[in-house]
Amino acid sequence: MFIDRAKIYIKAGDGGDGCTSFYTEKYVPNGGPDGGDGGDGGNVVIKVNDNATSLSEFRFGKHYRAENGGNGSGKNRHGKNGQDLVLYVPRGTVVRDADSNGIIADMYYSDDQVTVLRGGIGGKGNARFKSSRRQAPGFSQKGEPVKERAVVLELKTIADVGLVGLPNAGKSTLLAALTRANPKIASYPFTTLSPNLGVCYTDDFSFTVADIPGLIEGAADGAGLGHKFLRHIDRTRLIIHVVDISTYEDAIADYSTVNDELFKYNPELKNVPQIIALNKIDCAQPDNIARFRNAVSGEIYEISGATHSGLAALIRAAEKTLKTLPPPSPIEFEPFRYEEIDPNSFEICRADDGAFVLSGALIEKLARTVVLDDRDSFMYFQRRLEVGGVTKSLKKAGIKSGDLVRILDTEFTYEE
Repeated sequence: MFIDRAKIYIKAGDGGDGCTSFYTEKYVPNGGPDGGDGGDGGNVVIKVNDNATSLSEFRFGKHYRAENGGNGSGKNRHGKNGQDLVLYVPRGTVVRDADSNGIIADMYYSDDQVTVLRGGIGGKGNARFKSSRRQAPGFSQKGEPVKERAVVLELKTIADVGLVGLPNAGKSTLLAALTRANPKIASYPFTTLSPNLGVCYTDDFSFTVADIPGLIEGAADGAGLGHKFLRHIDRTRLIIHVVDISTYEDAIADYSTVNDELFKYNPELKNVPQIIALNKIDCAQPDNIARFRNAVSGEIYEISGATHSGLAALIRAAEKTLKTLPPPSPIEFEPFRYEEIDPNSFEICRADDGAFVLSGALIEKLARTVVLDDRDSFMYFQRRLEVGGVTKSLKKAGIKSGDLVRILDTEFTYEE
């Protein structure tokens, strides 16, 4: 099944916990702390797979997680770093943050890859907290946790030429005639249920052609299949507008309907060069062709996808136009990045009961280290509050001896 849009949940690996351990050996009475650090969590990386043509592998799998970092252990053994999670997507996939709709990356080139989420940092073992005053620290640091994020993968087909038109205009037949593609061809509407790609070769030039599923009136608002697949026309440099001139009494209205839907979906498509291909001329009435040419201005070619009549002239026209256009390039955007919080930031606010509530990255980092029933750990915690400016800020906020201080789920009574 062709899937060109998927919402998934990704999570980088949490950092591993540091270890609290003391070196003990016979005849070595003062071994000291030897707890190792935890390993860093794995990153979430998105990479292009040129062989993929759809996001179908993300149809059922919704949650993807990188490996957590390993915990540290005694004898200064550090935990293993978590393995990165690599997600492969087709070329042309746009990665967006689901909440803000900000573009994280446009996977346009074959070698593109981007690290979407970075793994958590591993916690420090108790050997890292040893000092001249603290010879035997009985505490270590827990690994940094990482939040799960929701992202949207949106495939936009990359092609030089896009074939557009009403259902049964003959786009799939034309694609098969221009390229070596083998799309499904039938006489009922919406035969083409997903974009088909092919490559057209000339003597010294080649270009890719995409057959976009048929548009009907209201496609830009969700009618038919157009709303789902209109995004695939965004990247084309040239539009070949296929019009069935054989049986329609008012091909001009059909031509206008498709253009109206294109420009309603994206007004920028008015700037994309367009060639008109009057298809099925082998079955057309001369009056229909003459009426169309008198009413519509532009580059018009009479063709038959079935008999290949007029295709050589159409190919030459497409080649000539493409050679004058700038090379294809990814979309321009301001990259969205998940906020990297200052590890030394903190906030102080007053609760309804008068308590001073501490929060922020510094507080959460310290909370992963503190062991309340360990004297060394608690002294380290107080010292870090002093060095980090938290104590000074509390005094500026008007704290007095006996006031309550709340940190996460723990409460303290402040004393000078």
